[in-house]
Amino acid sequence: MADLAFGNLTADLAARCADLERRAFPTADPAELLSEADITAYAETFPEGFFVCRDGDAVVGQGAGILLDFDFDHPQHTIAGITGEHQCGNHDPDGDWYYGTDIAVDPEYRRRGIGRHLYDLRKDLVRRLDKRGIIAGGHPDGYEPHRDRMSVPEYIAEVAAGRLHDNTLSFQIRQGFEIVGVLEGYLTDPATDDYAALIVWLSETPSR
Repeated sequence: MADLAFGNLTADLAARCADLERRAFPTADPAELLSEADITAYAETFPEGFFVCRDGDAVVGQGAGILLDFDFDHPQHTIAGITGEHQCGNHDPDGDWYYGTDIAVDPEYRRRGIGRHLYDLRKDLVRRLDKRGIIAGGHPDGYEPHRDRMSVPEYIAEVAAGRLHDNTLSFQIRQGFEIVGVLEGYLTDPATDDYAALIVWLSETPSR
């Protein structure tokens, strides 16, 4: 990755980050993806939690998140509901968890270690801020070929058990995440019937 540069979000990158978002999630409802206005708001709210990978002037990877508290007794939520306005309005600097709102890699740059490095940057931030860990909605992007024989929750369970491979969820499991539930109506996407997997990574060093 010698030709790639990683850093935090700045407002001048908002349009390029929004364009990457659309390229990375072509089947999702564009209205529910991060827009230029959302990313500009991120740059003002919590740029430390939004990591960007660039190849020259091009944005080819990004990982965004905010800090918040999470009720594991009532885990069901949507991406829009939990994150608030501009998907960062509910950011709380005192929150116990880093909630990953977005991770995207340009399709032409996948399998080059960008996603893994973005997750490492997130983990480093969680440790530095002494938070409990990372929560996110994992995108089961390999579900479509299995639609005729199982539901999305069944598919997620098979991936969690290691009996099926999913490019996104299996990668997240390798990064130390555990699938702890299924989120219904998480993000409008016909390819996943609007489902996501609730995934959690626990920090090794939280003092709380």
